[in-house]
Amino acid sequence: MPPISSETSNSSVNLKYVKLFYQYLVNHFITIALIPIALGVLIEATRLGPNELLGLWRSLQFDPVHLLCMSFLLVLVATVYFMSKPRTIFLVDYACYKPPVMLRVPFSTFMEHSRLILKDSPKSVEFQMRILERSGLGEETCLPPAIHFIPPKPDMAEAREEAEMVIFSAMDSLFEKTRLKPRDIDILIVNCSLFSPTPSLSAMVVNKYKLRSNIKSFNLSGMGCSAGLISIDLARDLLQVYPNSNAVIVSTEIITPNYYKGNERAMLLPNCLFRMGGAAILLSNRRSDRTRAKYRLMHVVRIHKGGDDKAYRCVYEEQDNEGKVGINLSKDLMAIAGESLKSNITTIGPLVLPASEQLLFLATLIGRKIFNPRWRPYIPDFKQAFEHFCIHAGGRAVIDELQKNLQLSAEHVEASRMTLHRFGNTSSSSLWYELSYIEAKGRMRRGDKVWQIAFGSGFKCNSAVWKCNRSIEAPIHDGPWADCIDRYPIHIPEVVKL
Repeated sequence: MPPISSETSNSSVNLKYVKLFYQYLVNHFITIALIPIALGVLIEATRLGPNELLGLWRSLQFDPVHLLCMSFLLVLVATVYFMSKPRTIFLVDYACYKPPVMLRVPFSTFMEHSRLILKDSPKSVEFQMRILERSGLGEETCLPPAIHFIPPKPDMAEAREEAEMVIFSAMDSLFEKTRLKPRDIDILIVNCSLFSPTPSLSAMVVNKYKLRSNIKSFNLSGMGCSAGLISIDLARDLLQVYPNSNAVIVSTEIITPNYYKGNERAMLLPNCLFRMGGAAILLSNRRSDRTRAKYRLMHVVRIHKGGDDKAYRCVYEEQDNEGKVGINLSKDLMAIAGESLKSNITTIGPLVLPASEQLLFLATLIGRKIFNPRWRPYIPDFKQAFEHFCIHAGGRAVIDELQKNLQLSAEHVEASRMTLHRFGNTSSSSLWYELSYIEAKGRMRRGDKVWQIAFGSGFKCNSAVWKCNRSIEAPIHDGPWADCIDRYPIHIPEVVKL
């Protein structure tokens, strides 16, 4: 690599200062414009004497009728404003399920089971080994009890047991952390994509905790890994309608009934990446929760980009000529994911970005439309809008791609990478493990903004923006990271040879 010349270095430094000056000028334009006006008024006021100022005040004629009409208009405008203003939604607290140590699946155990289960298909075993080597997962991820059997027992009874284990544990932790009573729950939303039994999972929760008979319960399925934020959006809409209410959301994915024992590689992939996990979240629109709530919901954006089934799956191919198993992500999938992310950025950008970034994005957009469509699109600097990023830990490739496209630093995606390493892909609940990681590191301060980005089937790219309501101290004996946060972050190699 050729050395960087001093002229190039100085040019980049100068460009950095020019951009900083531009950002400060645009973002504080109103303040900068008002300063000379305020100085002019102050100078004029000091030039006039007390008698001139008193005479000027007396020359103003105040008609009582006009004052009354103005007062009535102000009251009317204020009333309309406060009545039409959306209710503030608070995230009081949340709890993440932490699987017991006995359910962990080290690489050696996983591969031993694969060799026994797929003994007639050595190429499938080798394929799974290559996936695991590059997955970014660690040795402490967990699978449900039914998958530890040889052969596995992916039946309905075992799936029910896993659901009860994950959901009830997360709910119990949430009740303990928030002092919430089951009878105080007004809205219940449970999302689980691939396991949708009858009676539903939401009915299971209602029966377990003897929730009120008039509770508004919803069970979402088939929504993919982005279902957690769809549940947040649904809860937000319901809390706008029902005042003084609490909403509990349970996000999980049940692994047991979806374990695949065949030879199709696109179907073997989830066996390598998906692990146990779940989260329970308490939202409220009660003003009394303002002081104790951790976060305030700012925005939720849902984007769906259609396509055929081939674009929803990861396609892998074998390189026979080299005698190796090559891994190639479907270009259709990445194209649709890119379109979804672009639409999400276009939607959420004007809501959160400072004026300087919006102006550059708008100028580039107009230039591409009018002058040259080949112009490189401008990716806004979202680091100016957010202090923290929670990117769905669906896999190393997903995190790498978003870090590159959004121009994020290693620290910005640290929570996502470490969550993938410690807990694996926990589907819709991964965002909450990431948020818990940031809290456990003691990095969350009052006023910080968090951007949660989730990808799911369909193809969906959903995101939510939260603002920290109070500085959060790192928990000592609480949360899924309590016993291991001191070990993180760690270096995760590109390939772990098995």
